[in-house]
Amino acid sequence: MWPVRSACIPPPGSGLLTFEATSSDNAVTSRALQLIEQLGIDLDPQLFRLAMTHRSYAYEHGGLPNNERLEFLGDSVLGVVVTEHLYRAYPELPEGRLAKLRAAVVNAHSLADVSRELQLGAQILLGRGEEATGGADKSSILADVLEAFLGAVLISAGRDAADRLIRHLFDPLVTEAAALGAGLDWKTSLQELAADRDLGPVSYQITESGPDHDKRFEAAAVIAGQTYDHGQGTSKKQAEQGAAEHAFVALSADAG
Repeated sequence: MWPVRSACIPPPGSGLLTFEATSSDNAVTSRALQLIEQLGIDLDPQLFRLAMTHRSYAYEHGGLPNNERLEFLGDSVLGVVVTEHLYRAYPELPEGRLAKLRAAVVNAHSLADVSRELQLGAQILLGRGEEATGGADKSSILADVLEAFLGAVLISAGRDAADRLIRHLFDPLVTEAAALGAGLDWKTSLQELAADRDLGPVSYQITESGPDHDKRFEAAAVIAGQTYDHGQGTSKKQAEQGAAEHAFVALSADAG
């Protein structure tokens, strides 16, 4: 494993990452590192390790540096790159629609999905407690690690390289979100539909189950006294979006 020399961000290396698998290193199979190599990005190995160092691991090993500063940086550059792309790619869209598109792409759920596709979970250094409770597949941890990874690329290889990586990862999500129509934000679309039909406000019935580290939520939209099919998810927001979709589709079918 690559050592972290100090609490400071180390200087970038000189050359592409080389892949050396050890008993505790899955670098050889990580899609993230394979992608870095394919894109010709010079990623410093120590910064990559720092990006994968969760605070629980750092605490258990005497207060090592952790990935939170890189996460802060990666969050910022991700927002800028996606926002600029939206601005240039969709000149006809108003600010409100652009904001919804950005929120659909840059959110913890989407970031966690990208992190899973890159197989970053296997790279994360976790404390024993987090590891025992499945921290390597927790959406919040995976989203944070992805942002830290982007921050490491920015510091290692510069803004152009970070832009290239972010565009590669997120342009397809932007295109997909732009084609969703009402599905870009089911809750807002449902509320607008209910208002157009003078049905009154939309409310949601929420239930939750599962242990604290693996919560599951169910939601049902209630409109004018009628309860529609349930939506499910790992967060209240996700479950409510699913419930809103069911209600929107049902109301739209009634109109037909």
